[in-house]
Amino acid sequence: MIQSIQDALTERGYTDLTPVQTAVTDDEYGNADLLVSAQTGSGKTVAFGLAIAPTLLGDELKFGRAAAPLALVIAPTRELALQVKRELSWLYAKAGAVVASCVGGMDMRDERRALDRGAHIVVATPGRLRDHIQRSSIDLSEARAVVLDEADEMLDLGFREDLEFILSEAPESRRTLMFSATVPASIAKLAKSYQKDAIRVSTKAENSQHSDIEYRAMAVAPRDAENSLINVLRYYEAPTAIVFCNTRAMVNRLTTRFSNRGFSVVALSGELSQNERTHALQSMRDGRARVCVATDVAARGIDLPNLELVIHAELPNNHETLLHRSGRTGRAGRKGVSAMIVPAKMRRKAERLLQGAKVKAEWAEAPSADDVNARDEERLFNDPVWVDTATDSEAGLVAKLVERFSPEQIATAYTRLFRERQSAPEDLAPSGSDAPKERPAFGESVWFSISVGRKDNAEPRWLLPAMCRAGDLTKDDIGAIRIQQNASFVEILKTSVDGFLKALGDGMKLEDGAIVTRLDKAPDFTSMPRPQGGAGKKPYEKKSYDKKPYDKKPYEKKPHRGDYDTPPRPAATEQPKSGKSISDARPAGAVTDHKPRPAGDKKPYEKKPFDKKGDKKPYDKKPRGDKAPYEKKGDKPAFDKKPDGKKPFRKADGDKPFRKTDGDKPRFDKKPGGKKPFNKADGGKPAGKRPTASANDTSKRFTPPGGKVKPRVNKGAGATPKRGKGKP
Repeated sequence: MIQSIQDALTERGYTDLTPVQTAVTDDEYGNADLLVSAQTGSGKTVAFGLAIAPTLLGDELKFGRAAAPLALVIAPTRELALQVKRELSWLYAKAGAVVASCVGGMDMRDERRALDRGAHIVVATPGRLRDHIQRSSIDLSEARAVVLDEADEMLDLGFREDLEFILSEAPESRRTLMFSATVPASIAKLAKSYQKDAIRVSTKAENSQHSDIEYRAMAVAPRDAENSLINVLRYYEAPTAIVFCNTRAMVNRLTTRFSNRGFSVVALSGELSQNERTHALQSMRDGRARVCVATDVAARGIDLPNLELVIHAELPNNHETLLHRSGRTGRAGRKGVSAMIVPAKMRRKAERLLQGAKVKAEWAEAPSADDVNARDEERLFNDPVWVDTATDSEAGLVAKLVERFSPEQIATAYTRLFRERQSAPEDLAPSGSDAPKERPAFGESVWFSISVGRKDNAEPRWLLPAMCRAGDLTKDDIGAIRIQQNASFVEILKTSVDGFLKALGDGMKLEDGAIVTRLDKAPDFTSMPRPQGGAGKKPYEKKSYDKKPYDKKPYEKKPHRGDYDTPPRPAATEQPKSGKSISDARPAGAVTDHKPRPAGDKKPYEKKPFDKKGDKKPYDKKPRGDKAPYEKKGDKPAFDKKPDGKKPFRKADGDKPFRKTDGDKPRFDKKPGGKKPFNKADGGKPAGKRPTASANDTSKRFTPPGGKVKPRVNKGAGATPKRGKGKP
């Protein structure tokens, strides 16, 4: 092992390596590709850090100047990627390694600047790393090793396409290491495609239960599933605990429930921002929070200190998820408990999960309120506060308490203060209380008949209270009630018969005059007619009728067409003409009114020339009316005369043509007074030569030559008069 790496392990307190760490550092593997499977919590992060150290450093003790990354470590979640970065930072600290991260939810510009400065190892999530590659923010040409941590989880989350893209961009001479808790077929296929002669490395812990985790399956009633979580947390009082849920909605629900019960709790789910998730994990590490409610994806691979309890509030979907959840505790030689909350209807699923995970769990009821209180007393008496002597600052207060209060009062006050610090446990029902209870045997009984039946609309909901009122009975004294068509039968407990008869009296009548009769034996219901239809209807009686026999005529075979007596086919000379059938041919010797045409007398078919009917002569287009055809003279058509006898209008050189703008105002050819027509152009300017400004013109505001602008007065005596109609 490289000395700088060994010094970092010694400083961290590592005396012995775990089985997976020892396996991957075997000298015989060299620079070969590895496919490693090991139990969660077995130190895989340090394992692949040790495995790639010779590949990155070679014979050197320290890294050179940071430039393009030498190693890529890919993790499925942000939390796991940041955790791997922290582990590799202290492992390679004495070797002078620069470790950078590229994870979703962080500022991409900061990551790009860190990559531009240079890094020896880059820890990233698949999606963000692919973005940097496509944007040319990272150079993979110098990469010597690529590590896929929790490879099975990355495939489950849908990162196959991203992983294939990243591996295709990395140099072919790289070393590829895959680490996973399990090796399903998908992982084996990916390893075969992107690894070269990979060596399979597995540890004994893969095939056996984690020795440091105690699995417990707790049977609860369905209605007490959430209440049992509170009792489990109170029973163990772990410094740090994780409660796993399957959905975000359940995470929010339990977080609110625990917070209301006084637990210091944080949530960890995919709907939270990266900043919120980071603060939640930091609260757990600092001890400000004691319970973390999380989903499977958010808590994948996280390592929290002093995590002694994992609770499965909802059963996972497969045994791999069960192993990953439970692997959050019992890490690095510490002990832990994995508790499964199992409602009665989910017991079979829990057993299948345990069998698939190859672990054995201890089945028991969830801790009751009495169990929690007993555990609190045990912790109270074992508290070292009883053996500690009072300090100088506490001695004065202790003397006053002893002088003023009796020992019983002091003990009572201490007990109340101790319990107020804790949340009260929940009172749980037995796990099988929700199952339907079997009714015990009714016992020896006597049958009675009542003279009302289904035809009288008799029903058990009327008979039962009527008999209880009239016969001084309870519902437990009455057994079966059978309603028949004409009578009803009731079973009464034999010990209550005397009181029933005494209460009815000699009349033996119920309400509405129904008569009760005691029977010597149980009635035979099989011989009684079964009702057909609703109450009050007569039983169905099958009517007999005489069925007439079906007179079916004997089958007569119809003659086949081959059985008909058909005349012989006539000779070729006697064949009928076209369009007639053979049956129309006359037999030989029949009298005809025409002579047969001799053979070869028919003329050949002659095609007549097509004579087109209705051919017309070529169309001679005549001028319309007496108007002469259009004759073009020069470039412009000639206008001989206008209707008024004037010469045609000709455009003067330099004059603008008349253009009608809006189309709303009619054209005035002539103004009154015999003046030439005024042609209004665009913007109110007359067509033709633009008139010059005049000092006497008050219609427009203008500046006379050499003069000043006079302010226009709109109101008062000096206001400029408006132009009237017809005025210039």
